[in-house]
Amino acid sequence: MKTRITELFGIEHPIIQGGMHWVGYAELAAAVSNAGGLGILTALTQPTPEDLAKEIARCREMTDKPFGVNLTFLPSFQEPPYPEYIQAIIDGGVKIVETAGRSPEKYMPALKDAGIKVIHKCTSVRHSLKAQSIGCDAVSVDGFECGGHPGEDDIPNFILLPRAAEELDIPFVASGGMADGRSLVAAMALGADGINMGTRFLATKEAPVHDQVKQTIVAADELQTRLVMRPLRNTERVMKNAAVDEILRIEQEKGADTSIDDIRHLVTGVKGKMVLHEGKMDEAAWSCGMVAGLIHDVPTCEELITRIMNEAESIIRKRLTDAL
Repeated sequence: MKTRITELFGIEHPIIQGGMHWVGYAELAAAVSNAGGLGILTALTQPTPEDLAKEIARCREMTDKPFGVNLTFLPSFQEPPYPEYIQAIIDGGVKIVETAGRSPEKYMPALKDAGIKVIHKCTSVRHSLKAQSIGCDAVSVDGFECGGHPGEDDIPNFILLPRAAEELDIPFVASGGMADGRSLVAAMALGADGINMGTRFLATKEAPVHDQVKQTIVAADELQTRLVMRPLRNTERVMKNAAVDEILRIEQEKGADTSIDDIRHLVTGVKGKMVLHEGKMDEAAWSCGMVAGLIHDVPTCEELITRIMNEAESIIRKRLTDAL
């Protein structure tokens, strides 16, 4: 299946594994790339640019297929050394970068001068158009269903994707609610050139997270996620647990006066790592999409991607046959 995304990134299947904090290590990225998709390392999961360089080298030992690096630009009092992380990416010969968070405009010259293709994660058409205008090669359009940060517009993919198709000239992938062959066909019917999956890749054998996390996703239905940090206009979709219940209690009690300091102890990245790596499921909020309701097993990445492509091709063939 050739699309503008497979051509742009030199991959076999139009399936991207999104960058995920404490998850995007070489084991997962290489497994996705070896299966014909695009695996993504997560730069800021690595403590230093030197550690990222080692992780890139480790991934190269595991795959000879294209893979990318996620670089999230976060508002922070102590900004990470982004130029050094970018240099590690360049020195490692990586030619694909997924950017997220704040606009990557400041760093685009360095990335483009190195021949790197940039795909930026966006939650709205206006942000997608901005990404296009600053030279991004593609965008990941994240609907309201997605795990993590869905933005503040609350527009689901059935509206957001065709609107993006109406406005954008560059290729884009659909993110949020993507899990199987039906997702891929639907996304492409709505104008996307492929799909980006986060939560679905969490529940794979190669995902470097605790088995309890995977089993929680498999056991969940589509009603188990919650939205936190809405009063802060930094909304995040997370899996319901005791920490999330406490966050929502605090937010309800304080309303518009809620500050990050009120809930910091329940959303900190260090505690999120304890959930993902140690299986302490109530320690903190952790990102998860509504798509958990469509996830019923823990396959290998190769089994998952092969299944998705077979399902998609079967659906397309059946529709064509029925039409004739």
